[in-house]
Amino acid sequence: MCLEKKIQQLLEEKVNPLLANHFGGATLTGFENNVAKVRLTGACGSCPSAQFTIEDVVKTILMEALPELNDVILDTSVSDDLIDMAKKILHKQL
Repeated sequence: MCLEKKIQQLLEEKVNPLLANHFGGATLTGFENNVAKVRLTGACGSCPSAQFTIEDVVKTILMEALPELNDVILDTSVSDDLIDMAKKILHKQL
């Protein structure tokens, strides 16, 4: 199994059950040079402690299980779904 698929599996099986306790989750949004880019979702996505969650929870779980992983970073970009929703709202108001 490739490293990217292992990361996705760990997010689903180990990370997301923990974050679900806080009404959130995590998704892999990018993977390059053995660096995983992860976006927090749900309540975790807008939490002021998102960076700490990445470092203390997500990064710890992934890097302990996958020593070949170089880093795990927080993806703070705006999701396409959110942009689409904003466009729909704005178009209704125009």
